[in-house]
Amino acid sequence: MTAQAESPTKTAPVPEAVKTKPSLGSRLAEAVSGGAVRVFLIVVGLFWLVPTIGLLLSSLRAPEDMSASGWWTVFSKPAQLTFGSYQKLLENGDITDSVVNTVLITVPATVLVVLVGSLAGYAFAWMEFPGRDWWFLAVVGLLVVPVQVALIPIAELFGNIGLFGTIFGVILFHTGFGLPFAVFLLRNFFAEIPRELLEAARLDGAGELRLFARVVMPLGGPAIASLGIFQFLWVWNDMLVALVFTKSGTQPITVALQTQVRQFGNNIDVLAPGAFISMVIPLAVFFAFQRQFVSGVMAGAVK
Repeated sequence: MTAQAESPTKTAPVPEAVKTKPSLGSRLAEAVSGGAVRVFLIVVGLFWLVPTIGLLLSSLRAPEDMSASGWWTVFSKPAQLTFGSYQKLLENGDITDSVVNTVLITVPATVLVVLVGSLAGYAFAWMEFPGRDWWFLAVVGLLVVPVQVALIPIAELFGNIGLFGTIFGVILFHTGFGLPFAVFLLRNFFAEIPRELLEAARLDGAGELRLFARVVMPLGGPAIASLGIFQFLWVWNDMLVALVFTKSGTQPITVALQTQVRQFGNNIDVLAPGAFISMVIPLAVFFAFQRQFVSGVMAGAVK
């Protein structure tokens, strides 16, 4: 009895650290962080750039060289490079005017969608008004409406009010069909802003417009930049809407290049530099705002 009383009571050993099983996302992140994966992604990126490089080199070659051999022969014969095609492009009034028309269509359509979408997104996120949720559901429902359904009715409407064939009519069409996605994206982003921050601004005397301009817009910069890039690329590369709603004198570069192919099938010396300019401008815009684009796409993914 004495020995039993004097013996210490045995307790279960306490583990030094509780090891948790890593999540699937952590395992995937660890797997793709290796050097082999980076090399693979670099190779994929280089292959993705091959068409752009090929088009650039083709635009710098003479027509007889393009008809005789492929663009890769320029590496063995660099004397083929010339800016003569770009000189002919600048002398082609249809192409140069179409570049100006594309800018006149794309920039206002992008600015209007960003501005109106930001205002509507803030209203749906933080302002109280009758039927707010139902109106937002109606806006979300417009996302499933295809552009092709509205081409003929809106073309008839624009014809009756004198907007058919004008740049302003194309801007209105792109703005109308870009707003549902803009409102949906920005409303969800603005709703993640802490309520305390907005209440503190209201206590300091800020009205709704000042609150929107001084607090919401700076915080929503990544999402707004992403929306602007999406809208810019969509409008710049659009051809269907431009084919229906534009005419000679208001055509963007996509329609102008298609017209050149149809009328002059052998003028590759104009088509190659025109196509490169049409492609390189959206690429430049994307790479200029890629950091904001990634931030906007990943917003809300990590809390």
